[in-house]
Amino acid sequence: MSIKLKAIEILREYRAGKYSNILLGEFFKKNNFTNGEKGFITEVFYGVIRNEIFLDYEINKRVKSIKKDWLKELLRISLYQLTYMNSDDKGVVWEGSELAKKKYGVPVGKFVNGVLRSYIREKDSDILELKKEGKLDVLYSCPLWFYEVVKNKYGENTEKFLLSIKKVPYMSFRVNKLKYNEEAFEKLLIENKINILKKVKSIYYVDSGVLLNSPEFREGKITVQDASSYLCGKILNPKSGDSVVDACSAPGGKAISMAEIMGNEGEILAFDIHTHKLKLIEDNCNKMGVTIVKAIKMDARKLVHQSKKFDKILIDAPCSGYGVLRKKPEALYNKNRENILELAELQYEILKAGAEILKVGGELVYSTCTITDEENSMNIAKFLREHKNFKSVEFTMPENVNGVFDEFGGFQIDYTEEVLDSFYIIKLTKID
Repeated sequence: MSIKLKAIEILREYRAGKYSNILLGEFFKKNNFTNGEKGFITEVFYGVIRNEIFLDYEINKRVKSIKKDWLKELLRISLYQLTYMNSDDKGVVWEGSELAKKKYGVPVGKFVNGVLRSYIREKDSDILELKKEGKLDVLYSCPLWFYEVVKNKYGENTEKFLLSIKKVPYMSFRVNKLKYNEEAFEKLLIENKINILKKVKSIYYVDSGVLLNSPEFREGKITVQDASSYLCGKILNPKSGDSVVDACSAPGGKAISMAEIMGNEGEILAFDIHTHKLKLIEDNCNKMGVTIVKAIKMDARKLVHQSKKFDKILIDAPCSGYGVLRKKPEALYNKNRENILELAELQYEILKAGAEILKVGGELVYSTCTITDEENSMNIAKFLREHKNFKSVEFTMPENVNGVFDEFGGFQIDYTEEVLDSFYIIKLTKID
């Protein structure tokens, strides 16, 4: 069976409304693929989602309508290969035509052949025309409203930003120092002929995901975590014995990394609004050997109902997710400007609630995995205007992490960072 048929199958499942990252993991568990087959499916699955607007634009130029969704996915995959992969053009056309012919008959096979051959002849001029007409929203597959937001924020660097969110993300592992050490992990990488692409603190970006199947991963000696996520807790820097709140915790990666920073001594209350996610936090803690995290169901806006004050609070707020588009590209299509404003209000409510339960002299980190000003600097500006008993705390970022500090002391890991997710992080303290 052509592996492309499996790629069509998972894309059709995605259209039913499943999250891409969860769906892909489940799909690989249900099917027995070689590493090469997994690599191809992953590439075309995410590639089609990332570039959907452009691919559909090119299909619609050549076809009035396609009633069969299977056929449209075949064309999307084939056009993706012809545009973004180092594929043999003739081979892509032949395979696409043959698959269509076997499924729907000779006329449909010829139809697919004609569409793909037409695209090969005209793709360079099509791309040039889109650039000349300033239709970068189509060329880089983003909703027009989002393109306008990005253009307003980045100006002449808009295209660089759009190119950055289309890149394939790297695999990143964190060494769990409660069970393991960096020297042993680096030896493991050498033994498996895995190259280190970038290292930030105890986070390693590598060129292979093979260690996901290793005993070290199963035993919780290493885990998957992006350095941006890890730095939120690292910048908060809780000490052994501190009482800490992780306000929006699931699946618990930040709480677990903070527990490691604390030497597994103290208390971390990990709140989440979803009951089913509490077990996920607990299971991850057990796997990683963490005993100081307590998972509790709570809406973070109701933190004020806690009967005590805390030394440190992490608010990694629910957000639009535009900083992790490389990993979750569908976020580009399932939100609009109104959603951003609604999220900004929610984030501000959580930030206010967290401020209420922080001790005087305590510290709070507010973070998001997005790039919009409404969710980041504008929220902080409003908070500092309305909370005169708070001020920002200066902190340093690792030298090999790219981004910019804003006027309030918050750091935006931005499009100039080629490896890490784009996060906004700011540290605040309560002064009276």
